[in-house]
Amino acid sequence: MDYKDTLLLPKTSFPMRGNLPQNEPKKYKQWDDENVYEKMKANREEASESFTFHDGPPYANGPIHIGHVLNKVIKDIIVKYHYFLGKKVYFTAGWDCHGLPIEHQVEKKVGGAKKKEMAKSKFRGLCREHALKFIEIQKQGFKNVGVIADFNQPYLTLEKKFEANIYRELCRIASKGLLVERSKPVHWSWAAKTALAEAEIEYKDKESHSIYVAFKLQDRDESIIIWTTTPWTLPANQGIVLSEKIEYISTTDGFIVARELFDKLKKDGIVKGDIGETILAEKLEKTKAINPLNGRDSLIMLDDFVSIEDGTGAVHNAPGHGEDDYRICLSYDVQVIVPVDDRGCYDEDINKYNLFKDTEKYLGRNVLTCNEDVLEDLGEALISDNKFTHSYPHCWRTKKPIIFRATKQFFIALDKPYAEDGSTLREKIIGNLDNVKFYPQTGKNRLLSMLERRPDWCISRQREWGVPIAFFRVKATKELILDEKVLNYVAMIFDMHGADAWYDMEIKELLYPGCSHKPDQLEKVNDILDVWFDSGSTWSAVLESREYDAGNFPADLYLEGSDQHRGWFQSSLLVSSASREIAPYKNVITHGFTMDAKGRKMSKSEGNVIDPDKISKEFGSEVLRLWVAMSDYQNDQRISNEIVKQIAEQYRKLRNTFRFLLANTNDLEKISSFDDMKTFDKWFLSLSAQTFKEVSLAFDNYDFAKGLNKINNFLVNDLSGLYLDVTKDRLYCDEKNSLNRLSSMSAMSIITKSMIYLLAPILTYTMDEILANASSTIKENNNDIFDCKHFKLKEIESELSTKDIIEARSKFSELVDVMKKDKSIKSTLELDLKIEPDLFKSIDKEDKEDLFLISNLVKESEEKEINTFEVNGSKFTIYKASGSKCPRCWKFNASKEDSLCERCEKVINV
Repeated sequence: MDYKDTLLLPKTSFPMRGNLPQNEPKKYKQWDDENVYEKMKANREEASESFTFHDGPPYANGPIHIGHVLNKVIKDIIVKYHYFLGKKVYFTAGWDCHGLPIEHQVEKKVGGAKKKEMAKSKFRGLCREHALKFIEIQKQGFKNVGVIADFNQPYLTLEKKFEANIYRELCRIASKGLLVERSKPVHWSWAAKTALAEAEIEYKDKESHSIYVAFKLQDRDESIIIWTTTPWTLPANQGIVLSEKIEYISTTDGFIVARELFDKLKKDGIVKGDIGETILAEKLEKTKAINPLNGRDSLIMLDDFVSIEDGTGAVHNAPGHGEDDYRICLSYDVQVIVPVDDRGCYDEDINKYNLFKDTEKYLGRNVLTCNEDVLEDLGEALISDNKFTHSYPHCWRTKKPIIFRATKQFFIALDKPYAEDGSTLREKIIGNLDNVKFYPQTGKNRLLSMLERRPDWCISRQREWGVPIAFFRVKATKELILDEKVLNYVAMIFDMHGADAWYDMEIKELLYPGCSHKPDQLEKVNDILDVWFDSGSTWSAVLESREYDAGNFPADLYLEGSDQHRGWFQSSLLVSSASREIAPYKNVITHGFTMDAKGRKMSKSEGNVIDPDKISKEFGSEVLRLWVAMSDYQNDQRISNEIVKQIAEQYRKLRNTFRFLLANTNDLEKISSFDDMKTFDKWFLSLSAQTFKEVSLAFDNYDFAKGLNKINNFLVNDLSGLYLDVTKDRLYCDEKNSLNRLSSMSAMSIITKSMIYLLAPILTYTMDEILANASSTIKENNNDIFDCKHFKLKEIESELSTKDIIEARSKFSELVDVMKKDKSIKSTLELDLKIEPDLFKSIDKEDKEDLFLISNLVKESEEKEINTFEVNGSKFTIYKASGSKCPRCWKFNASKEDSLCERCEKVINV
């Protein structure tokens, strides 16, 4: 008789192969069509807790890349984790839509000449179209990797009401007195007559002068020597900078230089005398030298930015033409002079401030053509002049070398008292960080160090695609109009027409009816806001405006790449602290960047770019999600086809473990009560509960890699390697409703349910598929995965020692391996075992036999002893099985050959 048909073999509709590339898109479309995000909110309508995640906006310029996937999937996992804990969750997707990259792309398509002829609002409309196109492309890209968020009403910084809200935040900050207007040096393209951002600079070789110039001290018979490569900036010199950390000396021929540079300077002929006395920099502070070009005062100042890598240790300071120069002069209350117009030519300021002895020679000339004349006018003060070739910034449009030129800009002042308690914005933002939890904790120190030393925030840009700094100025006095009624009326117009109205409407149309200000006496500010101000105020437009059902302010969490310590985390904190005096977030998580297998940055030119869409089509997006979750994402992550294949193999093993669980619980109609369960099953539930508790703790701290490693270890060593191995005999061979079988099936169902809910945030599609193919004891009344709430396996105390069980099985297996190698046995079922004293007396005899996969646990045996081992004071003796092999269960418990054992006989005859 063939007894195979009498066995209760595993059955399940859950397929071994997921065919993810074919099946995922169908399910994702179904979720989208059914608006699962709204269903999730409805399912938690009565929840006592909520979780607000505020999405950091990706930039709407190009398809998503693997870095986008890392970022968005981590966000999705975290939001879903809180959802399955039973909380109401908010995840409104958003996009950053203004700024230079989009403007640059559109400008290239339109052409420079055509752009000049085009109305600003028309050009802005083309930028808007460009952004909207890529928003749709990116939105679909995120859906394709299983991200669920509010994609039906995402926030877009280009929307009319959104632009109005950005503007309102600017007005609030201005009303607190934190908005100041002053000059600041920027990259200036004199050929294009515009300020440039870093992204618009390219570096090319340029020949420059290298000159050493002596500035005579007013109250000492000595001169300080400065070194510069920009002679044209010397007329605007306002000071010389030394450092307290550098030791200076006077030379016997009357010059002051850094001691450490003396030998080099003497060798090059810059100084000819010997070392005289030591000069302390602080003794010279606030004394004055004489500018040899014009006889004006040059103040001696101190700052640690001075280095001794080259030059003389004394730095020429022209605050209108250098960032550090500007900063230092502000701290010493020194006037900033910028005698250069937007064409790069010396302007009337050279007459106003007497910057040359012969100003007519220079007036109206491009500064870069004047270097030779400046050198000639220096006379004997010019100690040395050489030319050299070096890498120099050029304008990417005109290919001409740029200059540094201070222009009037708007700043948010960090060190001006403004708060109710009299603190400055810098003090407020630093204090606000004490209420924020960082993952990793080092993120706080990184952000703090940047905030402690950062200058005032320059928020104005001389571009076109952005939110305008929509203020009026009195033509005669240049005074800004910050009248609350005027500002509110402009914001209301933006609500209805968008920020394009600033360019399309006349001043009289932008003033409220009955306004006392005369339109013909006013002019518009033409600058736009730094795009970081846009994204830095999204918390206001999204969480406070009531335009979105996006959660509460402050947000529970912000999560972005580690580069956003300098970007979004900082700009959001600045705007929120300036406007509301609190941080916009309670928790901040940072992740690293995606690298190739060798740790190199991905680049098309290197040919090492990994396309997420290609991975999804080959392996499935679940494999990508598993890669994200198993990554130590707070550091840089490597990815390659080989790494993805390894992750795919791990996914396959995990899937097949679930398949085994489903197949062996498919006919369970009711989970047994805990009291009716066997001791061994209770013990394994206890072990499972402890493991899942550790996993949940890791997930609570957003350490998904640690949690998944614990799950993988549990699946391989505890579940597959022990429990499923031990229970196979009773599942297949026992009578269908035997207590042993029902107990094990119940334990498996509870474990399966627990793991489904633990893994649902990460492998949402797979867990949904598992649930759809599960027995009613696992599925319960849930239609899909989103109907589920977190199922927490209760902690259970067990009399059994996990350590003893693992050690006993391990020692037994070692001896079995030896027996199999010498071919004395083929299977452990050929063995009997005696335990004395019985280490596992709380377990039934059948459980102990299954624990070691033997045929019989004996008190004595007539068979020859094969081997022994000891565990915790108990002696385990191994014998050859004394019975005959049962043809149904293969245990050696039958009374004679080809007959059934007592257990199988009963099952067959039921």
